[in-house]
Amino acid sequence: MIRRRTLLACAAAGVTALGLAATPASAHPKPPAPVRLLALNDFHGNLEPPTGSSGTAIDENGNSVPAGGAAYIAAHLKQLRNRDTLTVAQGDLIGASPLISAAFHDEPSVEFMNDIGLTASAVGNHEFDEGYQELLRIQNGGCHPVDGCSPAGKWKGAKFDYLAANVLLEKKNEPILKPWTIRRVNGVKIGFIGVVTKTTPTIVTADGVKGLRFDDEVDAANKAAAELKKRGVHAMVLLVHEGDNVTAGEKPDDCGVVPGAGTRIAQQADPDIDVVLAGHTHQQYVCTVKGPDGRPRLYSSGSSFGRIITQVDFKVDQRTDDIIRSSMTADNHVVTRDIAPDPATQTFVQTWKDRVSVIADKPVGKITADLTRAPSAAGETALGDVIADSQLAAMKDKGAQVALMNPGGVRTDLVYKASGSEGDGVVTYGEAFAVQPFSNVLGVTSLTGAQLDALLEQQWTSAGEKILQPSANLHFTIDRSKPVGDRVSNITVDGTAVDPAATYKVAANNFLLGGGDGFTTFTQGKDQVLGPIDLDGFVAYLGAQGTIAPPALDRIAGK
Repeated sequence: MIRRRTLLACAAAGVTALGLAATPASAHPKPPAPVRLLALNDFHGNLEPPTGSSGTAIDENGNSVPAGGAAYIAAHLKQLRNRDTLTVAQGDLIGASPLISAAFHDEPSVEFMNDIGLTASAVGNHEFDEGYQELLRIQNGGCHPVDGCSPAGKWKGAKFDYLAANVLLEKKNEPILKPWTIRRVNGVKIGFIGVVTKTTPTIVTADGVKGLRFDDEVDAANKAAAELKKRGVHAMVLLVHEGDNVTAGEKPDDCGVVPGAGTRIAQQADPDIDVVLAGHTHQQYVCTVKGPDGRPRLYSSGSSFGRIITQVDFKVDQRTDDIIRSSMTADNHVVTRDIAPDPATQTFVQTWKDRVSVIADKPVGKITADLTRAPSAAGETALGDVIADSQLAAMKDKGAQVALMNPGGVRTDLVYKASGSEGDGVVTYGEAFAVQPFSNVLGVTSLTGAQLDALLEQQWTSAGEKILQPSANLHFTIDRSKPVGDRVSNITVDGTAVDPAATYKVAANNFLLGGGDGFTTFTQGKDQVLGPIDLDGFVAYLGAQGTIAPPALDRIAGK
């Protein structure tokens, strides 16, 4: 593990001594050039300081402290920067964002990244939430083809490079964006490669990645590294939107990772890649791993929602143009809120907050108590149930008989206590959006009873369990003591046992209908029809019900 260190000032690096012009360069080789990287990952449009558990971080002392917020990120970056600094990111800068950003297709968040001087970022899976054409618009500029220009005017595009070495147009067999980019800092060249988890097609909507191929991350990174070497670049950084989980309670610079997909990439990537900066799992860690040549290299990640800035310092040998790995140090800085926020960024965020307030503050329904994601012993949640009910109601006119909701799509709780001036128990559009931020399209597909059973058995995989939330008229029993594939029984619809040979029309969002989260049985469905956006269905249901009480958690039996 690389320990947190105090770094030496390098202001004198590269200064040429007077009177030595006639001395052969070989007699006085250039000193190593210092470089600093500052990195963010999984920002998810959190321009305002995130709240709840998403707004705290475990600091170096093991304490949980408030963290995050664009104005504080900008202030910390100003403190950490020197003249040898490049700022980079590891994806999911946008997507699954709060309304302040998402209402304007995340242009405010990308503008913030422009303002803080971001130079390159890997694409994340959430960069594909609205499809790769929208990602190209975010990169290159232009107004949204449906919603038009935002209040800020015509979108000018990202000033940084999105990198996607392993994402290719299937028909053309070519990357949709740059696979790598080169930056010069302090007289040396640094190559950056970007890759995203190859599991992206299983965790975003099928329409978002239609026509795209997601290759193995290591293979793509190695191909990009070979291209950089052809161009004389030997100092390389891999920005990868994939990572590992950690044991609970890890401090920012601990290395308590449970080796998984991220470790595999970090260990197997081309030996000339010196640094692997990761994301995706929303964890904080600073580690070293051994590459294929046995040499150690940095492997780190910086939590999520702008709560951590990863600082990496190293020196580049100006004779070999390569990073001196023994010079490398790393430090995950918590973006604390105990310093003065950056005034210009505060004004920027307030401007967008004012622009979205008319939409966000509109009341859309009422609740009698908190609707939470706290699961029963069987894995059922009150909020998941209500969302499933809303989806069934939204798709009744399309023939839906039951509905199922994926738990990962329920992003936050609905709380009874007022968040502003709306009053206790009032649900605003902004609060409903925070629960359902993905703009997934609802649909109905026809499954046999046997397929419905098979679908429910897919709630358990080698990656763990994901319990689908059922509408009120769908009941089943689970038994976790039985083998995977034989854990579900007593499936009923409207109180009648499901007939394996009969056909049932099942409503779900298009993420699930496309086989997301491993529920591939959905793709065997027939006669699929689509309906409204999930959020629209949720908002309509909240309004139609008047006041909603938390439902009894009795739709899934068992433990």
